[in-house]
Amino acid sequence: MSRPGTPYDNAPMERWWNEFKLRWMDRHPMAKTYKEFVQLVEDGIHYFNHDNRSEQRDGLTPEEYWNKAI
Repeated sequence: MSRPGTPYDNAPMERWWNEFKLRWMDRHPMAKTYKEFVQLVEDGIHYFNHDNRSEQRDGLTPEEYWNKAI
């Protein structure tokens, strides 16, 4: 478990949240209701786990990269 005030304890998750906020939340309209917010977050998580291709993963999505690795 990460200690408060020490983001380096869990750097991969800190980076993921940073990418999520900058590349997903900031590029979509602000949710007006809690239900819209939950849907926006769920859509973003799905995008980053299943649709987001990256050169760091040889152009694969995280899901494809994981399946190739195991």
